[in-house]
Amino acid sequence: MKNIYKMVWMLALIVGATSCADYTDLAYVVEKPVSVEQQEAINAYNELTAYKVEGLLLGTKVDLSNYMGQGVNSRLVNSNFTEIEAVGISHGTIVQADGSSVTTDLESFVETSTGVGLSVHGGGLVANNNQNSTYLNATIAPTIIPASGGPEWEEQVNLDFETDDATGYQSNDATAAALSFTADGEGAGGSGRALVVTNSAVRENDWESQLFVTFETPTEEGDVYRLRMDVRADAAATMATQAQTAPGGYKHWDFFGAINATTEWTSIEVEITVTAETSECNTIALNLGNTATSYYFDNIVVDKFNEEGGGGPTWDLLSGNDFETDDASNYQSNDEAAAALSFTASGEGEEGSGRALVVTNSAVRENDWESQLFFNFGTPTEEGQQLQLTMDVRTDAAATMATQAQTAPGAYKHWDFFGAINATTEWTSVNVQITISAETSECNTIAFNLGSTATSYYFDNIEVRWYNEEGGGEQVIELTPEEKNDTLSYAMETYIAAVMEVSKENVMAWDVLSNPMDNANPSELKSGGEEVPAGEFYWQDYLGKDYAVKAFNWAREYGNEGDKLFITESNMASNLDKCQGLIDYVAYIEEQGATVDGISAQMNISVTSNKESIVEMLQMLAETGKLVRISDLSVGLGDAEVSYELMMEQADMYKYVLDMYAEHVPAAQRYGVSVSRAFDTDAVQGLWYSDLDRKPAYSAFADGLEGM
Repeated sequence: MKNIYKMVWMLALIVGATSCADYTDLAYVVEKPVSVEQQEAINAYNELTAYKVEGLLLGTKVDLSNYMGQGVNSRLVNSNFTEIEAVGISHGTIVQADGSSVTTDLESFVETSTGVGLSVHGGGLVANNNQNSTYLNATIAPTIIPASGGPEWEEQVNLDFETDDATGYQSNDATAAALSFTADGEGAGGSGRALVVTNSAVRENDWESQLFVTFETPTEEGDVYRLRMDVRADAAATMATQAQTAPGGYKHWDFFGAINATTEWTSIEVEITVTAETSECNTIALNLGNTATSYYFDNIVVDKFNEEGGGGPTWDLLSGNDFETDDASNYQSNDEAAAALSFTASGEGEEGSGRALVVTNSAVRENDWESQLFFNFGTPTEEGQQLQLTMDVRTDAAATMATQAQTAPGAYKHWDFFGAINATTEWTSVNVQITISAETSECNTIAFNLGSTATSYYFDNIEVRWYNEEGGGEQVIELTPEEKNDTLSYAMETYIAAVMEVSKENVMAWDVLSNPMDNANPSELKSGGEEVPAGEFYWQDYLGKDYAVKAFNWAREYGNEGDKLFITESNMASNLDKCQGLIDYVAYIEEQGATVDGISAQMNISVTSNKESIVEMLQMLAETGKLVRISDLSVGLGDAEVSYELMMEQADMYKYVLDMYAEHVPAAQRYGVSVSRAFDTDAVQGLWYSDLDRKPAYSAFADGLEGM
C-alpha cells in the first residue's frame, strides 16, 4: 500500500494529458475528474492502525463531549488509533471552588475509551493553563483583618456631673438658671448625683432661662448627631432646644426639638441631621423659662455619627514566628557552634501545642553576647515609637537574657532594647512594651544574649508589634513563602491523588508536567508575572524548580508501579535552546530523586517549518536515553491560499516527521505518535476534513507509519 501515495502524482499527469481531447460521443467511457481519482487513491488505504509497527502507540486528542457522544467521529477514532487523550479534562474542570475533586467526567471517559480497547494517555497533571486559579489563589491569599472601627458614634461631650468640673456646660444667668447638684445617690437610677437647674419664675420668653451644653467641633450640614440624657423636673415641663454657635450665640430656634420632662426620671434620645440652619453650631441651649421649677439633668451625651469609623489605636504586627514551618526569614543565630538551632518535636511547643525553636548554648561564655539569637522585624525603629515584644520562653536551666538593639543581625547599636528577660524551666509568657529612644532608633533586630548560662533555650510565638495611634484600619497579613509552598504542595498532591485514584486501573501513561520552559528565556521556567489571566496558575512561582520533583514523585506514588511518566513541551523544533533547557530540567528533576520516563515533543508545525531543526530536536531527545513521544502533531498551511499543491506539501511534512522519527530515535525509545486533532473544520491541519473525507495527509501519514 505504501506506493499508492506516490501514484497520485502519476495519475494526475495521465489525466491531465488526456483532458484536452476533442469532444467524443457519449457512448465512450468518460474519465473521472482528477480530484475523484486522487480521493479514490487515498480512500483505498486501510485504517491507520493497519500501518503502525507493533508496540508503537498511535494516538489523538478528542473533544470530550464530541467523543462521548459515540457518533461517527468516535467510531473513526476507535478504528484508527490505539491511544486517546481528552481535551476538556483538567485541573480547572475537576477541582471545585472548595478544593474538592469531581472526577465523574474523567471516570466516564476512561471507562468508555478502554471499553473499546483504546489506551488512555493522561493529560498534563500539572500545567500552567486550564487551572482552577480562583481556588488556588484563594488558598494563598492574605488574611484580611477588617478595620476594627466600622460605622460608629463618636462622642462629642459626656457629662455625668460626678465632679465639679463644669467643662461642657453653663447657665445663661445665675439668677434665671441657678446651678446646683443633688446629693450623691439621687442621680438617674438612684446612682451618683445630678445637675440641678432652678428657674424660679415663669419668664416672658422661655429663652431667658437657659442651660448651655457645649462640644468642641462645630456641626456641618449633612452630619448626623445624637443627644442622649436622663431628665426629670419637680413639675412637668417642656424645653425647646436652640442651636447656637457658642453659649449665647443664637443661630436657630430648633436644634434637637422639644424635650418633655416629668417628675420621674426619663431617658431621652434624639437623632437629627444637621441642616444649613443648624450648621456651624457647637452649643445646645435648653430653654427652661416656661415653667417655674427645678430641672434635674444626668448623663448628657452628644454623639456624632462616623460612617467610616475611627477604630482607635492598635498594636500592628511587624514580624512574628510560631516556628511551625522551616521559614527562617526573620531569625538566625550568630554562630551555629555557640547558638545551635533546632526544633522540638510537634506537641512540645508552648501549652503542648505545635513545636518550638530550640537554641542551645553549650558552654558559659566570657561575654554573654558570644551566643545570640537574632530576631528581625524588618522596619527600622523611629525615636518616640512604641514597640511591644511578646513571646513564650522556657529553658532547661533558669537563665536571664539581655536584649541588644541592632540595625541588622550582628550590627550592634545599643546594649539594652527590651530589657532583661528571665526564663525558667516552665513556659513563661513575656510581654514588654518600650518607647524607642535615640539609642534604639534605626534598629530592626533584637539580639537575645544567651551566653551567661549553658543551657537550651526554647522560644515560641515571638511577635514584635508597633503602636499605631490611628489604627483600626484594615490589616493585610501575607502568608510567608514557606507557608505558600506548603499550602500549594498540599493542593497539588490532593489533586494528583484524586485523579490517580479513579483512573490508575486503566491509565498507564501520563504527561505529568506540561510546558514548563519560558519561550523568551528557554533555560528558565515560565513565570506568571504581575497580571495572570483567569485559568492560568504558575506553580513554579511559589514552589520553585522542585515543583516538578513533587509532581513526578506523587504521580509515581499514587499511580501504578510501571506507569510511563512524561514531561511535555511545545515549540522545541523551532527553538532548540528550549529543547536543551527542557533536557537540562529533566536532569535536575532526576538529580533530586524523581524519575522521568519520557519526553513528549508537542509538534504544532507548518509546511514551512525548518526540517533540519526538526531532525536536530529528535537527535537531542534521543541522546537523553528517554522515551520520545511525538504529541499534538499538526501541520498548518500558513497564510497562503489553500490549494491542492499546498495540501500535498502538508502531506510531505507529515511523512517527513515520521521518517525522521524512525531514523533518529532508536526503536526502543519510540513510545508513539499522537496527532493534535483528527478532524478539521477547514482544510487546515488534520488528517481528515470536517466531512470525514481523508486528506492527502492521511495517505502520507500511513506511508510514514508503514516505513517504520
